[in-house]
Amino acid sequence: MFAAAFAMDPARFPDVYGPEARARVLARAETVEDPGAPGGVWSPERLAAAPDALRDVEVLCTGWGGPVLDAAALERMPRLALVLYAAGSVRRIVTEEFWATGVPIVTAVHANAVPVAEFTVAQIVYALKDGWRHVLAARAARAPVRVGRAPGAYGATVGVLSLGETGRLVCERLRAYDLRVVAHDPYAAPPPGVRAVGLDELFATSDVVSVHTPLVPETRGLVGRRLLASMKPGATLVNTARGAVLDEPALLDVLAERPDLFAVLDVTDPEPPLPGSPLFTLPNVVVTPHLAGSQALERRRLGDLVVGEFERWTLGEPLRWALDRRAYERMA
Repeated sequence: MFAAAFAMDPARFPDVYGPEARARVLARAETVEDPGAPGGVWSPERLAAAPDALRDVEVLCTGWGGPVLDAAALERMPRLALVLYAAGSVRRIVTEEFWATGVPIVTAVHANAVPVAEFTVAQIVYALKDGWRHVLAARAARAPVRVGRAPGAYGATVGVLSLGETGRLVCERLRAYDLRVVAHDPYAAPPPGVRAVGLDELFATSDVVSVHTPLVPETRGLVGRRLLASMKPGATLVNTARGAVLDEPALLDVLAERPDLFAVLDVTDPEPPLPGSPLFTLPNVVVTPHLAGSQALERRRLGDLVVGEFERWTLGEPLRWALDRRAYERMA
């Protein structure tokens, strides 16, 4: 039997590691529990107060609100052999000291990309029907209103900006529709059926542009006024990545100047938007409150993915979702 511990935000723990996932861990490991916490999950604060509690732990099951794996934390876990991170980006918890250990870390970024891709495809199809624009126009007029001439979901062009986990899943799911799909990513080749294009062509030719770019210093403000102003008449911009990938002041200016354009923003910069932001009053933008990521029972998918990796690891099988340093450096 291995020694394992659950360490993360206790409030989120039962959403992520459901009863079945916990039972699968207990079938292969003895857990080192916090005796003073529901479910035995360690919060970072409780770990700091009990520095020797995890000395025998080999497998750390963590997630949102988990401990930072710095030199002090690693010294308290000298037998650590595997980290299971049931969330997306590990940038908040991983340090240079951790990479130096060579301990594998599994991230559930693929599982977290699934609901984002589902939400995105729903917004793309709705945009091709001018759905939000009809809703807002009807609300203003208090009666059904016909507006614009949306292309519909046959033969239209959808542009996918960046082909990370979510972007690729969006492309895969769009294969079920009679659409042309183009994509731009300087680091990744497009999946089958998707044509690679330059950034300028993506914005100028797409009926819907869907943004999936990670936020790193090089991508902050990537989508600026020039690209936004080049969008074809009646086009829609969907952003489920990070708000700061867009130059938001430029977006507001272009939306005000181009009422034919529309934006669906699940993320903003800052988030939430400041009180009185034009995002709430412009007639051609909808802001959703960061709904695309894993919600409620969808979070169980994250725990199930990393527990599956734990089971493979105990059998000596290769890990499928371990993160290497190169992928980490491109991660948001």
